[in-house]
Amino acid sequence: MQVSSPTNQSIDVRTCPINLDCWYVVARSSEVKDKPLGVTLWHQAIVLYRDKLGKIHALEDRCPHRQVKLSHGQVIGNQLECAYHGWRFTWEGNCATVPYLAPNQKLPNCKIRCYPVRELDGFIWLFPGDINNLNNNAIQPMGVPEWEHLNYIATVSLIECKGHYSFLIENLMDMYHGHLHDNYQAWTSAILKDISADDKRVDARYEAQSYYKIDKIWSISQLFFPALRRLHTEPLDVSYIYPHWVSTLGKDFKIYCLFCPIDETTTRAYLIHFTSLNAFRRLHKLPIWFRRFVKDSLFGSAQKLLDGLVRQDVEMIEQEQQAYLNNPRHRTYELNPVISSVQKLIRQQVKKSF
Repeated sequence: MQVSSPTNQSIDVRTCPINLDCWYVVARSSEVKDKPLGVTLWHQAIVLYRDKLGKIHALEDRCPHRQVKLSHGQVIGNQLECAYHGWRFTWEGNCATVPYLAPNQKLPNCKIRCYPVRELDGFIWLFPGDINNLNNNAIQPMGVPEWEHLNYIATVSLIECKGHYSFLIENLMDMYHGHLHDNYQAWTSAILKDISADDKRVDARYEAQSYYKIDKIWSISQLFFPALRRLHTEPLDVSYIYPHWVSTLGKDFKIYCLFCPIDETTTRAYLIHFTSLNAFRRLHKLPIWFRRFVKDSLFGSAQKLLDGLVRQDVEMIEQEQQAYLNNPRHRTYELNPVISSVQKLIRQQVKKSF
């Protein structure tokens, strides 16, 4: 029996699965230390752990013996040990040790799935799809090059949202909801100027009024003292580079949102805000150790603003999700053409996975 792929018209964007043949962010590097960490990516329970050399590995989060969580166990050398009976598994998912194995018994021929995983730019990137597609298409993680760059100050906010990932990406791509955020917003009065789209990304250019100008040594104080802010026109670019999101506001700010959709009604993501120090040319001539000290010391300087934005957006997204669940037939009225482009891209990516 041949299964036909769905058409765009038959796909409800609010229940769309993800295209598994992409790299997703499942944790920050700092979250995976000496103990295993359990995560979920689109219904798949996964355990992350580091071996004795600090290299990251990812396995199914289940012991094939009694199906309990391996994330409740511990790391022994390069292997992951189950807390229940002490069975140990290699990073490839093979059973390596059963502590009570009798001399006349062989190791069970059981294997759990191992996932391609990379540690890059402060985050753990995982590929949940077909390994053959990964090898054939040379698919690479998007990366966050500003993470290590000395000219960028980072702030990270975790998004945990009871909503389908489509609601979150639409929120990020629609710059017309700025009045929701009051003093948390870096810009106001967005005007859509241009849209371009293909089967991999949607790019939208807005023109907005920015509150911040990072061009003086005291500029960072604008984050804390609203009276120092001055409105001025800046380009505001937002891009859905499936499955993640990137935005730039003028030359001063860049933001990433790295997605880890959990299921049809739950989304986890990391929002990373970068403030640029590119305007301070004298700073670039100082010793590397001092520039690193400045970067590390100012990490999280926009935390209050970023967390405030996330809190307000999540409240709206969860209301949208609940309204959909209450009555999925209720029509919505959308005026921003960016949103229809986003929905089309989500459907195209779903079709690719069939």
